[in-house]
Amino acid sequence: MNLPKICLTPRRSLKISTQELVNIGSRNLPDSIPLLIEPNIENVDLLEWSETHLNEIENALLKHRALLFRGFNIKCAEQFDRFIKITAKGDLLEYRDRSSPRHEISGKIYTSTDYPATHSIFPHNEGTYWQTFPLKIYFCCLQTAETGGETPIVDTRKVLAKIHPKIREKFQEKGVLYVRNYNDGFGLNWQTVFQTDRPEIVEEYCYKNQIRWEWKDNNRLRTYQVRPAIAKHPATHESIWFNHAAFFHITTLEPDIRSALLAEFSEEELPHNTYYGDGSPIEDFVLDEIREVYQQETVIFPWKNGDILLLDNMSVAHSRKPFSGARKVLVGMAEPFSIASKNF
Repeated sequence: MNLPKICLTPRRSLKISTQELVNIGSRNLPDSIPLLIEPNIENVDLLEWSETHLNEIENALLKHRALLFRGFNIKCAEQFDRFIKITAKGDLLEYRDRSSPRHEISGKIYTSTDYPATHSIFPHNEGTYWQTFPLKIYFCCLQTAETGGETPIVDTRKVLAKIHPKIREKFQEKGVLYVRNYNDGFGLNWQTVFQTDRPEIVEEYCYKNQIRWEWKDNNRLRTYQVRPAIAKHPATHESIWFNHAAFFHITTLEPDIRSALLAEFSEEELPHNTYYGDGSPIEDFVLDEIREVYQQETVIFPWKNGDILLLDNMSVAHSRKPFSGARKVLVGMAEPFSIASKNF
């Protein structure tokens, strides 16, 4: 692949120690996220620096859970892709079993979402309802919006700590049931979600990922999957609130969208909805508390062109603010981890 010249950062000899090239976190408030990492001089090559500072990056991520690389002149998807491959183990993850509209930019780099700009997106960790999800998720801002468009983040360890113990215990015991309907005229169809037009491939994917499915008339699909609500981090062994229970629940949708859906569909036919793992309804007061805690723990920072945000996907959720004007934020996911692991 011939990369545009704008994407290439020339290597140069520097008579300054590598420790002095980059400033890590000195401008942050104690315990604040994201941890800011920025160059001390102009034209520091982030890719070159990262190759020789992998341990520092990994340790900083493990401690702070969210890292913001700013001021490194990142201008294209190819640079972003290379940064992920340098700082993550193994290949990038494909975006399959989709819930948000995205399109591929190159390889396994995608737009962060193609969801309408006028709507917000509720905080969530990527892929909590997947059997295998990424431990790391990366965002790259190539173009800031005219207004809004931030990507707020939430430490879900703190979310778990603030949720009432009785609520935590119930979710710990029962888990979360995700029910989804496809091809009913709203939301993504199953062909887009599973990246195929062959039902047998969908069935194979569902079987391998412990998803129960049923085909309705007119080639429509409904799926059911039960997943844990609370996870254990494989490195720190901390318990973490790790689910889409509130995110996918009908009551979390913005009022205009919720009203339109309830006018069109019965509860069992809604594009998305959630229940306790045994199929019983999640109480309104429980959902209200969960949403309130997310709001209390939300951290918002403005994007700048060229920013890369690296999150520990298990312990930091992300969201999106509405925006106006053009906005280009890319996403990549790495380091797959399975809920079948004994460390989950």
